Amino acid sequence: MDLGLADRTVLITGASRGIGRAIAESFAAEGCRLRLVARDGGRLAAARDALVRDHGTEVELLAVDLAERGAAEAISGKWPDVDVVINNAGAISRGSLGDIDEAGWRHAWDLKVFGYINVTREYYRRMCERRRGVILNVIGLAAEKLDYAYVAGSAGNAALVAFTRAVGSMSLDFGVRVLGVNPGWVETERSMRSLRGRSRELFGDEERWRELIVDWPAGRLIAATEIADVVVFLASDRAGSVCGQVVTIDGGFGARSYPSLGGGRKAAS
Repeated sequence: MDLGLADRTVLITGASRGIGRAIAESFAAEGCRLRLVARDGGRLAAARDALVRDHGTEVELLAVDLAERGAAEAISGKWPDVDVVINNAGAISRGSLGDIDEAGWRHAWDLKVFGYINVTREYYRRMCERRRGVILNVIGLAAEKLDYAYVAGSAGNAALVAFTRAVGSMSLDFGVRVLGVNPGWVETERSMRSLRGRSRELFGDEERWRELIVDWPAGRLIAATEIADVVVFLASDRAGSVCGQVVTIDGGFGARSYPSLGGGRKAAS
């Protein structure tokens, strides 16, 4: 299927690793020009070198911390005209209400919640003036499957889902699509650290982490490429009427009522 994305310019935040890196690969395969943002300049450079080598695409970089004031303005100032914005930067630490102090909440939300909002504000205005563009927010399943031990992440993701739906409810009137995806547990460095740590707590052996996911869909983590391919399709004109929606990509994980970590596999009925 030709998605018609060749020669479009795509901005991706959090692009140096994990889901962001996979999204960059998928857009590069479609012939897009890439504008990549992350905090780690070394990882960004490595990503650029691989993308140019494998796809021959144009890649420009900006190493910046989206939690800092003025970061969104710096990005839009460097690249004012892009066709697609993928908000993906930000990781919120796990912890219950008593575990995370005000500084922890503010740091996490400055990066992910306000990072997404500020980048969207910068580019939404420009896209409305041109009457074309796509802004897609990679949010997270915790917005739907609320987690006591991930309270800052659940609250932050839920806020971003509401933000995405609210802006997207009217954006198509101005030629702009605003939408999002909620990935489930994806096979990334961060997910593996979490699973290995939990395995060490429960079993005294981090290598037994696979025992924690036997009840998960297909008994495995989601590949980052699975998220990336859905994102690329949603950003294309083939999904031109998808707006103000957040698509869940979790294999049914969020709909399962039994414990999410450990336990025996339930028999199919």
